[in-house]
Amino acid sequence: MNPGLLLALLAVALVPLAGHSYAQTTSGLIFERDFGDVKFLNAYFGTFEQKIEVDAGDSNVPFTVVLANVGTQDITGIRGQLSLPFGFSASDGPGATIRADSDSNSLAGETFYLTFFVNLDNGIQVKQYPGSVKVDYSRLRESGTRTSFAEFDFKVTGDSLINTRALEPFLTSLKTNNVVIEISNDGTAPISGVDVVVANTQADLGSMSAQTTNVENVVILETNWDVGHIAPKSVRQLMATVYVPASFQGDTLRIPINISYYNSHGDRQEISKVVDFYVKGLIDLRVFNVDVIDLSGTQVLIGEVINEGNVNGLFGFVTVEARDGSNIKKTKQFIDEIEIDAPVPFNVPIEFDGEPRYGEHDVTITVRYKDGVRDEIFLTHDATISVSQPPPKEADNSYLGILIIPVLVVGVGGLFYMKRRRKKAQSF
Repeated sequence: MNPGLLLALLAVALVPLAGHSYAQTTSGLIFERDFGDVKFLNAYFGTFEQKIEVDAGDSNVPFTVVLANVGTQDITGIRGQLSLPFGFSASDGPGATIRADSDSNSLAGETFYLTFFVNLDNGIQVKQYPGSVKVDYSRLRESGTRTSFAEFDFKVTGDSLINTRALEPFLTSLKTNNVVIEISNDGTAPISGVDVVVANTQADLGSMSAQTTNVENVVILETNWDVGHIAPKSVRQLMATVYVPASFQGDTLRIPINISYYNSHGDRQEISKVVDFYVKGLIDLRVFNVDVIDLSGTQVLIGEVINEGNVNGLFGFVTVEARDGSNIKKTKQFIDEIEIDAPVPFNVPIEFDGEPRYGEHDVTITVRYKDGVRDEIFLTHDATISVSQPPPKEADNSYLGILIIPVLVVGVGGLFYMKRRRKKAQSF
């Protein structure tokens, strides 16, 4: 074979190999491998034991970088230096280097932690930020210092701040109360998976002192709520039905609740809160025996108010108002304290606006009073009364007496004068 032709064929066969070699050297491998002893795992606010939530303005906050010794030898003399964006500074003050030392050696294949302490400026926002860490260390039985660098992202989470309160902090004994409990997140970080449980069983109350709760003898129908997500600066409401016995009247009912949720790090948290209610006595009024009587020619509406509760009503007033076309004037009477189990009578004179209308009238009787916390309460009772026309008045003859007396005086005087004249005539 021709040697020239053989060379040409060989050159053509080597062209693809030469092209592939050039592409690999110029572009490099898709995944570059940088072998070292230290590998970055995580970075967050908190300690190696627990992550914490932080917000703008927090000072001397722990910031932990989690690293692993992926080498084949133990390392020692571990020192770290942290670099964070503008707005974050060392707890020692602005301009100071953010440093941390590991308290112990790191065995091969083990995880170790570097905890730094930083300050957050007031202008820091709740979001993700970039950072980097420099780690200096030495291998055991080896002189010299090695250095490893890692870049990472971390998050300023904001603070979740959970508060509870009763929307209406008063309960009434001896009756069923529909209450609303507010669970609010007053912080800047959201919370999720929120579950609320009333601690009203002996197992729940075992670790609580008598000063913390007195809920043992109270009936609470709803005790568990799946609340879900609560955004920052928002409120969720829980509905409950509570029956309080008479013995709690005048006391504070303290209902402990356990709240579990996931914070902005995704960690499950549990807190306990106490919702306080003041228990009022029961004032249960009823109006009865409503009637109209004639008193010295005046029509008077009478009736009684009975209190079937367990505490007295205060500063009672009874008001009678016309309705449905009646022309009876609005009239009020003060009846003072409405004691329990003792009917309180009332009597209101009936007056008309214009000409009297006799017969049936529809009226509303309103009992206004105050309870033990000085809240004003109104009880209304509708009634139909019958107003009778008073009997005609007897003729007044008193003016006859005025006329008769002078006549009698004149007559007696005339008789006396005539007797005197007769005596004088006889004497002559």
